[in-house]
Amino acid sequence: MNDDIRAPRILVITDDGEKQGPMSPDQGRELAARAGLDLVEVSPNDDMPVCKLMDWGKHKYQQQKKKAEAKKKQKIVEIKEIKMRPNIDKHDYEVKTKAMRRFFDDGDKVKVTLRFRGREMAHQERGMELLNKVREDFEETTKVEAMPKLEGRQMMMVLAPR
Repeated sequence: MNDDIRAPRILVITDDGEKQGPMSPDQGRELAARAGLDLVEVSPNDDMPVCKLMDWGKHKYQQQKKKAEAKKKQKIVEIKEIKMRPNIDKHDYEVKTKAMRRFFDDGDKVKVTLRFRGREMAHQERGMELLNKVREDFEETTKVEAMPKLEGRQMMMVLAPR
């Protein structure tokens, strides 16, 4: 930018995109000073760098605004966890599914964790049936991201909204 340009010849473009042609950096700086703008190197080629006359402060501000706008629009997907037991009661199951529905409406993923205690490990098929029931209940609104699998004393499954 301005005094930092070291090339012997540069190609100058005005702020409205009109080519001024090749010239020395001193001539380019003089042209920028008359227009009340900065001389900014936009393409550092080997033979002849391309420099543009622009308001550097305004340019930086607009880039910062674009970045902030893009950041505002992006949605961070969280993974919410719902813990259940293999012999969960009907009402408790309904409360958990209501919470899961709310999470899916917010656009979050849900990790369903089934915890086995003591002798419940002997009846892992009940846990698999429960996770399959959860999968069937949310089949039209979600997709299974991780199928049910047993890890130690826990069985897990991850569901994501469609």
